[in-house]
Amino acid sequence: MTTDEKYMWRCLSLAHKAMGYTYPNPLVGSVIVHNGQIIGEGWHTKAGEPHAEVNAISSVKDKNLLKESTLYVSLEPCAHFGKTPPCADLIIEKEIPRIVIGCTDIHSKVSGKGIERLQQAGREVVLGVLEEECQALNVRFFTFHSRKRPYIILKWAQTADGFIAPEHKDTNTPVWISNDFSQQLTHLWRAQEEAILVGKNTIIKDNPSLTTRHWVGNNPLRLVIDADHSLPASSAIFQGGNTVVFTSKEVSNTSNVSFVPLSSGLSMPEQVCNYLYEKQIQSLIVEGGTQVLQQFIEKGLWDEARLFVGNSQFLKGTKAPLLQANLVKIHNIGGDHLFIYKNSSSDL
Repeated sequence: MTTDEKYMWRCLSLAHKAMGYTYPNPLVGSVIVHNGQIIGEGWHTKAGEPHAEVNAISSVKDKNLLKESTLYVSLEPCAHFGKTPPCADLIIEKEIPRIVIGCTDIHSKVSGKGIERLQQAGREVVLGVLEEECQALNVRFFTFHSRKRPYIILKWAQTADGFIAPEHKDTNTPVWISNDFSQQLTHLWRAQEEAILVGKNTIIKDNPSLTTRHWVGNNPLRLVIDADHSLPASSAIFQGGNTVVFTSKEVSNTSNVSFVPLSSGLSMPEQVCNYLYEKQIQSLIVEGGTQVLQQFIEKGLWDEARLFVGNSQFLKGTKAPLLQANLVKIHNIGGDHLFIYKNSSSDL
């Protein structure tokens, strides 16, 4: 590992602290090093708040050392006025001589402009240190701006014999396939994504609230497919926060429920993606059921699939979705097996 890679790893670690909180901005971490010692570091915590470079520079006690230091940042510094001033200008103002950048920013307002401004000011700029890792950190941001749709994660749990629900159950409370650890991990994931989607049958069978009650973090925007507008208003998904319902019926919005018309011109996954892109929502986790998940799979509109396999068997019931994709990781989560798949056709 090179010295530059060592400090870029620290940038990535810092940036990840704000996972789920910076939308619509990317995750960014920054470290300032003087004579082999970190003298300042920071990360972007929330949209509208100071950027990572600003926080790192502010944390340096002796500002005179900046003129002899290297600034590391996981994403290209901005060069435009948004909610905050350009970071490239601040770096130049503080006379920092060397800047190491993980990856360039593909956003049209930034792309290459921050690097160009630093170079024009006579600064030494090093590009592409841990570039793949820095791009992977902001895969949601990059997917949204390059593919004009949210980053899509498919998630479900299935039994050892391949079912996601039993044939019959007496109540609309969930029949858990995964264990408590897997369920808590699911709530962490919900806190990291901007929106969550299920179909009508999942609401009828399980009555989920789709919140992050088992983890600290923001609740995602809840989406449900209810083409015939038949779900009862008492469903848990309509309580509390905001919910969006995709339906073929003409229905007026309420204080916390918005109704979006489904048309015959595009598939359901395409219409969901278009709506979320229009609303500037960068990520979506699709939790079920089988029909909804399968439609996203068949359209190729997914980037990552997270599949829990528990130890129980149902023998009969609702079959799990069919997925043929690249298996990239397997984790043991307290006895459950978590399989992570990637959609190779959606690689940036």
